[in-house]
Amino acid sequence: MKRLVVMQPTYLPWIGYFDLMDQADCFVLLDTVQFERQSWQQRNRIKTAQGAEWLTVPIVREFPQRIAAVRINAATDWASKHWRTIEQNYRRAPFWNRYAGALETMYSARWEKLVELNSTLIEWLKNALHISTPLVRASELAVSGQRESLLVNLCEYLRADVYLSPLGSAVYLTNQEPFTAKGICVEFQHYEHPVYRQLYPPFVSHLSALDLLLNEGEASLSILRSGRRAAYSMVEAAFVRERAENV
Repeated sequence: MKRLVVMQPTYLPWIGYFDLMDQADCFVLLDTVQFERQSWQQRNRIKTAQGAEWLTVPIVREFPQRIAAVRINAATDWASKHWRTIEQNYRRAPFWNRYAGALETMYSARWEKLVELNSTLIEWLKNALHISTPLVRASELAVSGQRESLLVNLCEYLRADVYLSPLGSAVYLTNQEPFTAKGICVEFQHYEHPVYRQLYPPFVSHLSALDLLLNEGEASLSILRSGRRAAYSMVEAAFVRERAENV
């Protein structure tokens, strides 16, 4: 079986994003869909002494537009601000010295497109976590379609027979027929966030994967994998989502 995961390129993604990547034989960065303002595509959270803090990349507002077309607003010195915030809050982390140089280099570069920044950071985090899954951008593939048809077409193009989706997609990914018609099995991620050592207790979950890496170093991948559970079927995923919404 060949498992495909398709995710939008987000800024400094959380560890569940990399759990999906670690399970995939191929991981597609979906940069051909509509950009969403104030979404994970341009922001994420890190840990500070005061709790979780947002880091947001400013963009040039030209809506509607595809993710691949989004330009970073160069009128603000956002990169220096993000780097200083990361440095101030993680310089005492156990593995800061191992990764700080590469991080500083990336934040010192000039970035025009948001997708270039995000894909570079994602690739770096992937390698630092020792995940070997190849990444490909959807804009580089001759594949089109909407929602289920796009995902089915990507599976066919990349010769995948299993499509692994984040649990949140169960809200709209309710029609399995386009997949089954092509012999593609749909699975949904089942992930329970692990606890690891952090600066500034108490523990805060769902931060950028940078938090795990800087605090746990080489142990990060095994910790990340410890949260993985057997994937949900489409019926199970729908039930879990409905139950969560009714709590």
